[in-house]
Amino acid sequence: MSLDFLFAPLEAVDEHLASLLDGSPVVAALALAAVLGLRHASDPDHLVAVTSLVAQREGDVRAGARLGASWGVGHATVLVAVGLPLIALRTALPGWLESAAERLVGVVIVALAVRLLWRWLRGGHRATVHSHPPAPPHRHLHRGRHAHDGSRAAQAVAIGALHGLAGTGAVVVLLIAALPSQAEALAALAVFAPMSIVSMAACTAAFSWLLTRPALDGVVQRVLTPAMAAFGIVFGVWYTGLV
Repeated sequence: MSLDFLFAPLEAVDEHLASLLDGSPVVAALALAAVLGLRHASDPDHLVAVTSLVAQREGDVRAGARLGASWGVGHATVLVAVGLPLIALRTALPGWLESAAERLVGVVIVALAVRLLWRWLRGGHRATVHSHPPAPPHRHLHRGRHAHDGSRAAQAVAIGALHGLAGTGAVVVLLIAALPSQAEALAALAVFAPMSIVSMAACTAAFSWLLTRPALDGVVQRVLTPAMAAFGIVFGVWYTGLV
């Protein structure tokens, strides 16, 4: 079984943008790096992980966007922290480290999908804010909710950081190959990284908006949630390289 076909169209887009980078003026190259960053968050492994996390919380569009932004912060931090010295030294991330990170990404995707499926089977998952009456305005409940949101955000940061480690090598190789100087590659990475934050926040906000549509509540509960969980398990197992 192979799910490479999910990545092929996006890789073709990246190759086309990278070809445009080659020989472009600095301003144009930075603009293309921004577009690459905006596209980068839409990789299937990124979306499968983050949408599974977003689907497990009860919230609104802003809450979903915050989770996506948290993922992006973790991802961008590792991209910059690891990518800058790699570009400065014109070297690549060790293959064994990148491979290990990718396998761990697959394990995390499976874990998130299993947790989502478990919540659905228990009947505890509600994808829409319309399913619950508003909580009483007690101070301790607010503290509990904020702590829960903080935990979700921390998970998203950690997952984004892991994805950043798994994908830094490919990003760095692309920029080094496409741009003539280290300075331009460093500047492009500095533009690329924050754009991935913007992109993922937009993706998760859109997904949260979809989940919170009252008209789709039945479809979300009975079809979309278990389908997402099942696909996440299959995708994660495949991504680990076990099948």
